[in-house]
Amino acid sequence: MNTELLYKYPKTLMNKGSGFLSGYSHTLNPYTGCAFSCSYCYVRQMPVSTFRKQEWGTWIDIKKEAAPTFQKELLKAKAKGPVTIFMSSSTDPYQPIEHKEKITQSLLEIMVDNPPDFLLVQTRSPLVRRDMKMLQQLGTKVRVSMTVETDREDIRKHFAPYAPPIPARLKTLQLLAEFGIPAQVAIAPVLPSSERFAEILRPLVNRVCIDDYFMGDGSGGKRTHKMGLQALYRNLEMEEWYHPSVYQMVYKRMRQYFSEDELFISQKGELKSEVYYEK
Repeated sequence: MNTELLYKYPKTLMNKGSGFLSGYSHTLNPYTGCAFSCSYCYVRQMPVSTFRKQEWGTWIDIKKEAAPTFQKELLKAKAKGPVTIFMSSSTDPYQPIEHKEKITQSLLEIMVDNPPDFLLVQTRSPLVRRDMKMLQQLGTKVRVSMTVETDREDIRKHFAPYAPPIPARLKTLQLLAEFGIPAQVAIAPVLPSSERFAEILRPLVNRVCIDDYFMGDGSGGKRTHKMGLQALYRNLEMEEWYHPSVYQMVYKRMRQYFSEDELFISQKGELKSEVYYEK
């Protein structure tokens, strides 16, 4: 897919946490737009995408000179109270252009010197491995949330052909564990998976968050319905997986390998939770 790259010089980077992410004081997006272009991405139906009038995944705004702007905002926010950051809410901070531009890396450098009270890094990219030493320095003030919607590569290719392969994400989780970096798996959204999914995840993490279109797209599934996702399931003859009850089946499978305290549903899994309070 050809992607148009545009360079922006934003006056602000930190946004107040609201709605689904009201448990965080701020959200932080190093980019606008995302080259992974996942078919189910709820951002496709949000103003940042619909007002653009270009297909989601075909454009990326790169936030140049982000670090000094972020540093000023972070220090100002910390002076007012606890700062908890969700990075990122409407893009992947480690999408391919990050290899070259290193915007996310520059923001992490600021946070290593001036740590927020808590940082959640939401990604599906193995590129996060590059910054493991910095993440390690943040100790219990950080958690990497790796999206692993399914354990089946054929399903991943059908729904998100431009996203990183599942084996590479699983390997990344293994490396994060070896570095002692807190991590979780986000099965978000729930896609068709095998009965071995839980068994595969068990050695890698002790925290799994499960979400679907109906709980997690911010509109009770209405945004997702508008995108015609059901047709993708129909093409696979797997329409039974496009149903509000499917997450319960996946939860039941996970429960065979994970304790109740290790499993989280939808918004509860994205909140800062107990890590923020550890000293």
